[in-house]
Amino acid sequence: MPSVEHLLDGIRAGRRAAVSQAITLVESSRPQHRGQARELLTALAAEGLTGGPAGDAVVRVGISGVPGVGKSTFIEALGSRLTAAGHRVGVLAVDPSSVRTGGSVLGDKTRMGRLAADPQAFIRPSPSAGTLGGVARATVQAMAVLEASGYDVVLVETVGVGQSEVTVAGMVDTFLFLTLARTGDQLQGIKKGILELADVVAVNKADGDREQEARGAARELAGALRLVRGHDEWAPPVVTCSGLTDVGVDDLWQRILGHRGFLGEAGLRRKRAEQQLEFTWALVRDELDQRLRLSPGVRGVRDEVRAAVLAGELPATVAADRLLAAFDARPDAPA
Repeated sequence: MPSVEHLLDGIRAGRRAAVSQAITLVESSRPQHRGQARELLTALAAEGLTGGPAGDAVVRVGISGVPGVGKSTFIEALGSRLTAAGHRVGVLAVDPSSVRTGGSVLGDKTRMGRLAADPQAFIRPSPSAGTLGGVARATVQAMAVLEASGYDVVLVETVGVGQSEVTVAGMVDTFLFLTLARTGDQLQGIKKGILELADVVAVNKADGDREQEARGAARELAGALRLVRGHDEWAPPVVTCSGLTDVGVDDLWQRILGHRGFLGEAGLRRKRAEQQLEFTWALVRDELDQRLRLSPGVRGVRDEVRAAVLAGELPATVAADRLLAAFDARPDAPA
């Protein structure tokens, strides 16, 4: 891994290789790399290169949707339009990691071939590392690296399943929810709370003979949103689009900017400051998780506790207490 100073020079110059290496560094869970990552990010913040709570001109958008909704196709259409308009676009695709093997699919770069070849775009598929703390730490810090390198639009794509949407919504300015007609997503969205997170909703694949059906779904979703949002809040627009035919993509981007305008400079600053506070606690939880796993005391009793739990000899509550007691008994633990 190059030195922190070398990475800083490369980020300042906007060199893609340095940006990629820096993101690899901030994603790493190795203790040595974590220290270097903190040094790197502290230096970037001190130079005012990251977006920070005020946000400046950087637009952060989270994009989610059920599998098969066409997120990658849509992101490629939107990203290509933005780069053509003079923006530099960074895409962070949070990819599911296997809890058993740690392996990831990481296929987004191959699905966005046109955008990946665009010199004004940078696509980074990132494993979620199996924990939401890992998602928060790696993704927020990767966003900081992209912003420091001059990318003024950052799109964060989620896997579209589980709790990751909540995590990503807590690190972006605007959260876009993509859905399809004939999926019942308006009802599922209410059950999972996704519609409560969404700032903009779009029914994708509204092309050909599916256009009228998509418009009908949009009307139903707009009705569902009225049930879950207060009258004094931002009213999330529900639009139709097609990432495949590039129809409605410009309008959707204007809706995203409209939400940003609704927040205003003070609202955006306040939202980002609150996100930084929540991120602080996410970092604390992630660090404690790492220390627990690496603790010599925990390693000393882990196998024994595991065998006892699997054999039904030890309740989970007692097992947890035993592991925590082993962690608290470490030499550097407070008295």
